[in-house]
Amino acid sequence: MTISRRKQGTCHVELCFLKTWNTGKLVIDLFDIERELKKRLDYPYKWGRRQSDSWDAKTDFIYHTGSFGALLDKTKNDSQELRDYALNRWYNFWSAMAVEYIFSLHPGVVANKNKYDKWVDFTLNGISFDHKTSVFPKAYPKSLNDALNNKKDLIGWLYDRQSQEGRKHLKNRLFVLLFHKNGEHWKMKSEISFLKTVIDNYLRHFDKSKLQKLTLGKENIYSDIIWAVHC
Repeated sequence: MTISRRKQGTCHVELCFLKTWNTGKLVIDLFDIERELKKRLDYPYKWGRRQSDSWDAKTDFIYHTGSFGALLDKTKNDSQELRDYALNRWYNFWSAMAVEYIFSLHPGVVANKNKYDKWVDFTLNGISFDHKTSVFPKAYPKSLNDALNNKKDLIGWLYDRQSQEGRKHLKNRLFVLLFHKNGEHWKMKSEISFLKTVIDNYLRHFDKSKLQKLTLGKENIYSDIIWAVHC
């Protein structure tokens, strides 16, 4: 399926890239969402603090705010720290929504209809997966070339790190991993067209036998890395 623009449908003015066809199926205009995400790049990417439930609650409006201009308006009276927090959550959330939608366009992918399921985003050729888009981790003690040649080591490192953070997520996961030669990996979350090309290529050549199999605790896990590298 190709990316379509401006199909007939209804949407909230702040969610201009979300469309609803007569079938009731949600459609995302990937061109529009990329345009909005790239407006975020002119502002520094600073967290200033760890994510917390209380600050998440203060910024939950990001789920209903698609326009970057509307986001700036809603945060104009906030402290700089809270505004940075909201901008980062908005950027990461809508990039993740676009990536999940890209997966859903593939004929071998079935999206999980249960939006409250924390462990499964979709099934791919009958295999359940969560997905996570991440930048290449600064703390990983090996180089990009090492990771490209031994992705199982990096996958194990990522699972171990997230379990230490209390997420306890030991389920199948596909990582979309971003790397840019200038070190600003985070900006690649806005490169939706590029990410679609990378993900489409992976899905076209998907082979279950090439998945990385790990045993973590009592769990047997299937995982893989979809590389989005700009060198």
